[in-house]
Amino acid sequence: MSVPEQSTRSAPSDRPDRSVPSPRHPTHSVDRAFLSMERRRPDVRWDAGGVAYLSGPPPTLADLRLYVGFRLRGLPLLTSRVEGGRRSRWQPDAEFAVDRHVHEVVADGPAGWDSALHTALDAPFAPGAYWGIWLVHGHEPDAYALCYRFHHACQDGSAAALAFRAVLGEGEPSARPVPGASRRAGVPRRVGAAVGLATKFVADSFAVRGHRPAAAFTPSGERRLSRGRVPADTLRRIGTARGGSAHDVHLAALAGALSHWSARSGVPLPRVTAVLPVDARRPDEDQTWGNRCFALPLELPVGPAPEHPDGSRDGDAALRRLDQVMAATRRLRGETWRQAIQDLVRFMPGRPTEWYLRRMLSPRVTNVMATSMPLAEKGSLGETQVTGTALLPLLVPGHLFGVGLSFFGDWAEVSFVADRALPLGELLPELWEQAVAELEESSAPVGT
Repeated sequence: MSVPEQSTRSAPSDRPDRSVPSPRHPTHSVDRAFLSMERRRPDVRWDAGGVAYLSGPPPTLADLRLYVGFRLRGLPLLTSRVEGGRRSRWQPDAEFAVDRHVHEVVADGPAGWDSALHTALDAPFAPGAYWGIWLVHGHEPDAYALCYRFHHACQDGSAAALAFRAVLGEGEPSARPVPGASRRAGVPRRVGAAVGLATKFVADSFAVRGHRPAAAFTPSGERRLSRGRVPADTLRRIGTARGGSAHDVHLAALAGALSHWSARSGVPLPRVTAVLPVDARRPDEDQTWGNRCFALPLELPVGPAPEHPDGSRDGDAALRRLDQVMAATRRLRGETWRQAIQDLVRFMPGRPTEWYLRRMLSPRVTNVMATSMPLAEKGSLGETQVTGTALLPLLVPGHLFGVGLSFFGDWAEVSFVADRALPLGELLPELWEQAVAELEESSAPVGT
């Protein structure tokens, strides 16, 4: 595998059109929290992203840079930088150059594909860059991948999904759930709900401190990606049958997969608490700028299914996991709590925001990052078509892994990002698919 040298200068043709200057946007408290955490822990990778898999001949690096530069006109954040101190703002970067952000990794034939992809996954950003795109090819003449990674101060998942649609999709609107337009009536009730929500989750975080699992492995510092997929309608059908959502089914399957993984890997899991990023943008709020997300902890029911006297296991264990997840997420799906989350993210000051995020990401409180995002119905780059996707969730030190669920076309695609040293980490997608199948079988009407 070869990694072509990354240029630090750009020809004028590589610069996006600047005829209309980008507006200056104040950084959000969540942006500042991630920037502060990076300063505190420069050894940690504070980036997330995604991979698009395409069928067709790959573009040249020069053509890809021209194409991305053209598309950046609709994504002004990506040509901006943070400036200022306590009142920092995103403003246009006069030194922006596309070739410092768009790179190439060439695989040494079919056997070099995994190595090339993971080189893109672990490559550092160029100095001063908040994001990067890596063109990964060389394993087949008619297949390639685009790996997009961003510093979490730059974007959250919703903004990144919009970037995907702007570059590769057809411009479909996001399917993210948002509260209705804000109303002045009921403000005291909204304040009470927001304060109550914050108090609940802070109290829950204190309750789980001290339950940090023993170290399952010694990290290698290299991230690895593994994938699975099921038809999206399968998750929706199971969720609808029980009065829940496709995301509830995903989390229940994750709990089942972890239960089986623990038994096979020998890693005990007395408690697993996932941190769930929740989009908190207002309906009228621009999705392209920075973070508007909130982190919620959710304990996953990973306990083994009880055994009967004959040694068999209860076949309803999968559905019980789903019911437990639904009971925990039911209030989050309601208008009151969504509005409360939106209000918290909008008004919470910088220092409390950073304190809360650091706490929610601490392995003493949570040990799995779990995110999901609708991406698009279809995608393409020129004549080549997107055939699959994978989210790249934030991998926090001390966490077992990050798991992302992306909805693209007819598929729900699960991706696990874990340190290479995680025991049997490559089995997690298969175990998740099996857990979905268990849920589908258990939820099927009798006699079908």
